[in-house]
Amino acid sequence: MVIGRTNRHARSLRRNSTDAEARLWGFLRKRGLGGLKFRRQATIGYQVVDFLCAEKRLVVELDGGQHSPERDAARTAKLNAAGYRVIRFWNNDALDNTDDVLEAILREAKALPSRFKGPSSKCD
Repeated sequence: MVIGRTNRHARSLRRNSTDAEARLWGFLRKRGLGGLKFRRQATIGYQVVDFLCAEKRLVVELDGGQHSPERDAARTAKLNAAGYRVIRFWNNDALDNTDDVLEAILREAKALPSRFKGPSSKCD
C-alpha cells in the first residue's frame, strides 16, 4: 500500500473530526510531538487512517463506539502487511488521558526506524 492522494472522504473526515481527534491533533500538528510530522485523515491505499507519521510508518487510530473489533483487526492486519505499525486508542482515553496517549505514541515512534534521513527525522 502506498500513501495516496487525499480523497474526498478524507477531506470530509477532517472537516468533521471527533472531539478526540481534534484534541489529539492539537498536540500532533506542526511537529508538536517529538518533532515528528503527522498527517490527519491520511490516505493509504484505499484506506483513510486517523493519523499517520510517514517517516516512521506509524498509524494512530482512535476508536469509538462505532468500531468493530473484527473489522478493526482486519484493517490493522492489512496495514501491518503493508509495513505500517498501527496503534489504537479509545476516544475516551484520548480525551481523558491525553498525556498517557501521547507518551505511548512517542514511545512507539522512538522504537521504529526512520524511513528518511535528515532534519525531519527528529523524535529524541
